[in-house]
Amino acid sequence: MSQPATTPSEGITRRDLFKGIGATLGLAAYAKALAPLTEWKPFESVEDFLQKHYSELSAVDLEVVLKRIEKDTKKQYGADVQVSADRPQPGVKFGYALNLSICIGCRKCAEACHKENNHDRPSHQSYIRVLEMSKGSLDLEKGNAHYDHPVPAKDKFYMPVQCQQCDHPPCVDVCPVEATWKEPDGIVVVDYNWCIGCRYCEAACPYHARRFNWTKPQIPAAEINPVQGYLSNRIRPQGVMEKCTFCLHRTRNGKLPACLEACPTGARVFGNLLDPDSEIRWVLQNKRVFVLKEELGTKPQFFYFFDA
Repeated sequence: MSQPATTPSEGITRRDLFKGIGATLGLAAYAKALAPLTEWKPFESVEDFLQKHYSELSAVDLEVVLKRIEKDTKKQYGADVQVSADRPQPGVKFGYALNLSICIGCRKCAEACHKENNHDRPSHQSYIRVLEMSKGSLDLEKGNAHYDHPVPAKDKFYMPVQCQQCDHPPCVDVCPVEATWKEPDGIVVVDYNWCIGCRYCEAACPYHARRFNWTKPQIPAAEINPVQGYLSNRIRPQGVMEKCTFCLHRTRNGKLPACLEACPTGARVFGNLLDPDSEIRWVLQNKRVFVLKEELGTKPQFFYFFDA
């Protein structure tokens, strides 16, 4: 079973945070009272609020939770979905590499992420930012994520940035309720039912990879991706943090990330870092790869390289 870096009993839990008020109002009353006071709905139901940490759920408990989410999605969005809880596979550690020499900045990857992961449609949210960079520079602060002209542009190259799935993720270290952790296959996940929306993880991430749901996601029923994962692309409630999970609902079942399949130039490479015959290992062994902000010691498992 997937485990967070520490068990909930070792640190402050969500219930510890709410203990004082909860004792006075009662948990059910407090869960209801939070919504109008904070202007966002942190828990979809009292059941969500009372739910155990993901690592503590038995198989039976988890099945009840998944069915509840499917029922709530049908009620709120009119869509029939199937929510799974795919576990990490033994002997697998996922890695990603991106060939900056052939990325053309078309943003097809970001568009695919937007649709695959059931993002809010009006905000055009995505886990991927594509930065237009000046040739000869790797200064991310000078990258332009808002370009609006035909691509590729002269004297520019393009750098998509998403969650780097760090081996030492600072976002995990700062979460006060252990709502985020690193899985055995290297993917950093978020339990949206446990997240309290404090945004500490967003502030700690040096790659701007975390997103906050300011409003309830708006998605037409016909556009909802029905194949969903509890820790990945199920529709997130308002007021919680979310992030790229390497499409774990796909990749843990032998498929490729949606962003990779959408890339028209073949710039993206994904695979098992522990498999010596995988394409990702070939890239690491034969290309001059680099990681973003290496000096921070986060040890990203997302790599970049140029052909030359």
